[in-house]
Amino acid sequence: MYAVLVTGGKQYRVMQGETLRVELLEVEAGSEITFDNVLMLGDGEGVTLGDALKGASVTAKVLGHGRADKIRIVKFRRRKHHRKQMGHRQHYTEIQITGIAGGNK
Repeated sequence: MYAVLVTGGKQYRVMQGETLRVELLEVEAGSEITFDNVLMLGDGEGVTLGDALKGASVTAKVLGHGRADKIRIVKFRRRKHHRKQMGHRQHYTEIQITGIAGGNK
């Protein structure tokens, strides 16, 4: 069984036991978190969408927080004596999916 959930403005297709990095969540490491914004549930025979998902949720365990690798941003204008350099490290929360609960069927 898999689910599509929304967190941090992004959609993720998740299965039980999967580990993924999402946008930073204000939750302590080691605690459980429940995602109620589920867009789709799928299993072997089909998918469930819309009003049938009322009450569906995905539970996950927070493994930890961190920062991703640095991304370099370089802006350069040739022949204009213009060069600008920036860097960015995105914060993330690493979670492990522990369960997917279906809604009304």
